[in-house]
Amino acid sequence: MTTIPRIRIIGELINNAYARARKSWEARDVAGYQLLAKLQSDAGADYVNLNVDGTQRVSVRIGEMLEFLPKVIPAIQAATDVPISFDNPNIEYHKVALRHFDRSKSRGKPLFNSLAASRQDLPAMIELIREHDMRCIVMASECFLPNGKTSQSLDPQQSYQAVKHFADLLVTQANRTLDDIIVDPGLAPVGADTYGLVNIGLDTMRLCTADPHLRGIHFSVGLSNFAWGTPKTIKPLLERAYLTLGARVGLDFALANVEANSLPLPDDHPLVDKLEAALQTGRVINGESVEDAGYRQASSIMDLCSEYIEQ
Repeated sequence: MTTIPRIRIIGELINNAYARARKSWEARDVAGYQLLAKLQSDAGADYVNLNVDGTQRVSVRIGEMLEFLPKVIPAIQAATDVPISFDNPNIEYHKVALRHFDRSKSRGKPLFNSLAASRQDLPAMIELIREHDMRCIVMASECFLPNGKTSQSLDPQQSYQAVKHFADLLVTQANRTLDDIIVDPGLAPVGADTYGLVNIGLDTMRLCTADPHLRGIHFSVGLSNFAWGTPKTIKPLLERAYLTLGARVGLDFALANVEANSLPLPDDHPLVDKLEAALQTGRVINGESVEDAGYRQASSIMDLCSEYIEQ
C-alpha cells in the first residue's frame, strides 16, 4: 500500500493572479471572496490566504487594500471559520487586517505571511505577532549578514542560520513556540533554476529537521512557483511530486491551489523518483560552476516533461 503524506494547505485562490479573485477585486465583490474562501475550506484547506496585492494584470495601491480589508475580512469569516493567512509585506496591511479579524470566529490562530530579513519594520512585525498571538511564516531565502545588511541565501547554511536567527527572535521577543513558526525555504521555478535554489530549499529543511533545537518547527512552500513555465499537461503532477519529495525532508504545509496541486503523489509514483533524479543532476560536481550544474538540471527537467507529454 502506497503512502500519501499529509500536507496542510494554505489555500492560495484569493490572489489576483487567479481570474475569479481578480474579478471579485475589480468589482469589490465580497460575495465572490466568500465563495472562494468556502470552496477552499470545504476542500480541506487549513488556512485561507488573503492576498489582494497587484499583479501584472491589475494594479492595486496600498490605500485601496486598506480600504477593502474591513469589508472583506468579516465577509470571509462569515463564510468559514478556517483561519486567515494575511499575506502582504506592508505592516499597515496587517495592522488593519487584525483590527477587523474576529478571533472568536476562527478555529485557530491567524497567520502572518511573512517575515523576511529585508522587511522594513521587522521589530514592529514581531511585536504585532506577539500582541495578536499569531503563527507566522519565515522566509529562509534571505539571510542576515555580519555587517547588519541582508542578502539572498545562496547556500543551505545561510538559510539554516536565518531560520535559527528568526526562531530565537520569535521565541524570545514574540513569546512564540516553535509550533507557531512555519519556515518557507524558498522554491524556484524548477525549469529555470540555474542556481540550485530548489536543492538549497530541500537541504535547508534537512539541516533544520536534524537540529534538535528546532524540533517542532514547520515548513511550507509557495507550490505554484515550482512548475512555472513547464507544459500545462505535466505542471500539476510536477508540483504534487515536489510535495512528496518535500515531505520526505520535513515539508508539512504548502501555499497551494486546492483544485489542482494540493495532494502529494503516492511515495512510489514513478514521477517522484524521476524528479528527485533530475534534481540530483543539479548538484555541483568536479569543480564546475553552479550555473553549469543548473543548466544540466534544467535540461533534465525538460527531458522529464517531454517524456510525460509523449506518453
